[in-house]
Amino acid sequence: MSEPLYRDPAASLDARVHDLLARMTLPEKVGQLNQRMYGWDAYRRTPDGSYELADALYAETERFGGLGALYGLQRADAWSGVDHGNGPGAEDAAALAELVQRHVVERSRLGIPVLFVEEVPHGLMALDGTVLPVNLAVGGTWDPELYERAAAHAAAELRARGGHVALVSALDITRDPRWGRTEECFGEDPHLAARLTEALVRGMQGDTHEYFAADKAPVVLKHFAGQGATVGGRNSAESELGPRELHEIHLPAARAGVRAGAAAVMAAYNEVDGMPCSGNRALLTELLRGDWEFDGLVMADGLAVDRLARITGDKVTAGALALNSGVDLSLWDEGFTHLEEAVERGLVEEPVLDAAVARVLRLKFRLGLFDGQRATPPPPTGGGELSKQLARAAVTLLDNKGVLPIPATVSRIAVIGPQSATTAHQSGDYTAPQRPGTGSSVLDGLRRFAPPGVDIRHARGCALTGDDLSGIPDAVAAAAASDVAVLVLGGSSARTTDTEFDANGAALKAVSEMTCGEGVDLAGLRLGAAQYRLVDAVVATGTPTAVVLIQGRPHVVPDTAGALLTAWYPGPWGGEAIAEVLLGRAEPTGRLPVSVPRSAAQLPVHYNHKDTEYGGYVDESAEPHHCFGHGLSYTSFAYGTPRITDGTVTVDVTNTGERYGRSVVQVYLRRLITSTWPRTLELCAFQGVGLEPGERRTVVLPLSMGEARTDSAEIRVAESARAALRAVPIVLDMRDVRV
Repeated sequence: MSEPLYRDPAASLDARVHDLLARMTLPEKVGQLNQRMYGWDAYRRTPDGSYELADALYAETERFGGLGALYGLQRADAWSGVDHGNGPGAEDAAALAELVQRHVVERSRLGIPVLFVEEVPHGLMALDGTVLPVNLAVGGTWDPELYERAAAHAAAELRARGGHVALVSALDITRDPRWGRTEECFGEDPHLAARLTEALVRGMQGDTHEYFAADKAPVVLKHFAGQGATVGGRNSAESELGPRELHEIHLPAARAGVRAGAAAVMAAYNEVDGMPCSGNRALLTELLRGDWEFDGLVMADGLAVDRLARITGDKVTAGALALNSGVDLSLWDEGFTHLEEAVERGLVEEPVLDAAVARVLRLKFRLGLFDGQRATPPPPTGGGELSKQLARAAVTLLDNKGVLPIPATVSRIAVIGPQSATTAHQSGDYTAPQRPGTGSSVLDGLRRFAPPGVDIRHARGCALTGDDLSGIPDAVAAAAASDVAVLVLGGSSARTTDTEFDANGAALKAVSEMTCGEGVDLAGLRLGAAQYRLVDAVVATGTPTAVVLIQGRPHVVPDTAGALLTAWYPGPWGGEAIAEVLLGRAEPTGRLPVSVPRSAAQLPVHYNHKDTEYGGYVDESAEPHHCFGHGLSYTSFAYGTPRITDGTVTVDVTNTGERYGRSVVQVYLRRLITSTWPRTLELCAFQGVGLEPGERRTVVLPLSMGEARTDSAEIRVAESARAALRAVPIVLDMRDVRV
């Protein structure tokens, strides 16, 4: 008997999908749309170090005659309870994936393999996976090319361990930094997020039209759409989004990802105009599949389908609403387990079900999962160095009164603060447990890179949270006896075994020193009370002081120190990256991806607000403390007069200082005559340029005007949004500009 057509690698993708779909029963089809299990419940590690399959996996594959997708087989963290004592590391993860896959295929009448879906928020979230800086730090690099290389590395790690699909935050735009998931955003600007989303898709998926290379992974971009606009910065709260704000701010990154070929998107938790995204047909079908012609997969966020029962009345109708709206694959829900009943009751037409199943099957074919056991690619090397490159590029100098770089002539450096000697709080949420000795703190980095003979003294001073001041006297003594003080402050997204988790993994209650991450939203933006007392006490010694912030969101910080820089959550190797910048071994090249507020009371403070009078407050300025795009260098730059020709901006940039440096040329649009009320400024192009002292280079930037129409506009070129408002504009008739 000849092999069925779907088994023929030479047949077209469409033919293989159609042939397999025609052979499937209704229960088998429903099984392909369910992603019910937590992957860590699928196996047990035995005393001899091998793995055996758990009863839960047997029950799930028996229920559906196979398995559509399995989430988090390699996830390790406090929520899953997986660590180096009971979970798969780099040496045995691929073997575990093969064991599970073999079982699923054997239990499937038609031999349909399972998709292994893993979290890759800032590197693969698995034991021994390379941890990268969080997205907010990536936004601070303003360097899509560097991020593309990091994304490619993460994809290769995933595939080398037997994983298939990467869940990656990219689409959320931070509009309120009180939101705990601010660290997962590329920033507050849609153009910056769009360029980085394109880089993510290119890096992880490669140049593919049909089949994925062995070291590339399909991306699920999350979250679609508008999740960063929740009211009050509260996780999963309601959103007050009009169509214009949705399309101008929250959709461009998703549009860019779709155009770049993203394999999938994840429907967000929030609602748009009263309808949750996972049940929003106007968003998922009419816009995404209709207007944008997206033919990939749509996955629901964890348990989001079941939440629709608040609208429909029960989980059967909730599953029907999600499927009819455009969701193809559930995540942990019960709603999709009842789709067979929904079809039989006429709530779902079987062709609608078939279309969703076809999209799941097509992704499996594109990964080559039906074409025999392809050897997993070797694990990539150099992840730690790549992570440090990203961290170094993200370090942003916000203020400097001549303190930095630390002169080579100093003989004593005091390293102080709750973030100064730990790596535990340098990585963001969704980070797997790290092996002892992984990474470097700021103290480690300074001890490694400081000139020989420099006496480096350390005092913690205080904790990240609370008001215990007992450690401050030791910190003051260390600072007073030193030539320079480096004060390392910030927050933490580190989960512990004491953390209380919701069913979807979000923190229900912050414990220990947690101040950020999913479920950890703040009403204010101040650091722990003792940290401010520590700053005041150290600065009062008169020792030149540089404050370093390791954080997942912009915090309100005093400007009393001689220098201020932020590194966001720079990852395990961020301490070395920060030390190199402090000592002048590397230049501060980062730029702010978000505006830094003066207080939570003045929110929102994003730069691209509507172009109104924007009056201030009686008791405080309405302007941010530090504006989007801001970042200082150890050198200086001069910009020539910009020229605009055929949809491009050309400008000469000169390094007028005495050191190498990297400037980020930022092009802003200010619409003058439009059909709707314009914004003050809109970033429409940017490019980094590295220059030696005295070097001049001509930078050519293609303009991106977005989809909003305008007749007349100004183009301004500067190094930040605030500087752009002071820059001399070029006024032009946009109808004469081809973009």
